[in-house]
Amino acid sequence: MGFVEALLLALALCVDSLVVSTTTAFKSKMSYRRGLLMALVFGFCQGAFPLAGALIGDVAREFIESVDHWVAFGLLLFVGGRMIIEAIRNKADETKNLNSQFSILNFFLLGVATSIDAFAVGIGLGLDNPLAAVLWIVAIICVVTFVVSMVGVYLGKRNIPVPERTANIIAGLVLIGLGVKILLEHLL
Repeated sequence: MGFVEALLLALALCVDSLVVSTTTAFKSKMSYRRGLLMALVFGFCQGAFPLAGALIGDVAREFIESVDHWVAFGLLLFVGGRMIIEAIRNKADETKNLNSQFSILNFFLLGVATSIDAFAVGIGLGLDNPLAAVLWIVAIICVVTFVVSMVGVYLGKRNIPVPERTANIIAGLVLIGLGVKILLEHLL
């Protein structure tokens, strides 16, 4: 996976972090210092989940090597499709109810809630990439999530809304596109 694909993957995965950080900063009027802590936690969680998934995928690769591209495609299709369906249904984000406190525990709960999809994506990464490449991709995900979360805090403090529905649809399409790319690379 090249840098552009890793960057697109990171942007697609951190859409929830953007929305939650914007909403949290807007509703609670948090300080930038607390926003920095939240962004650090979100970046950590968003990197830890795909890394954990990639470790599982790396171990499973030798057992399912003949179909690993199908598994990676299926996982990305599932996560991307779910993001699009939830955006179209306009499903309320249940993580928004957790943002009333600024405790590190609540930031970790929000970080976990916004990073669960990244675990499934990480399994696909582990199946399709060597562990060294996964570490590089995870580093990009961490940094991008941190920056995007800080942008969310800034937007929330300025009362600038984030088009959540559109962002989730675009993120879902990016994940599906990456899955199709992985599948085509192995089939052609």
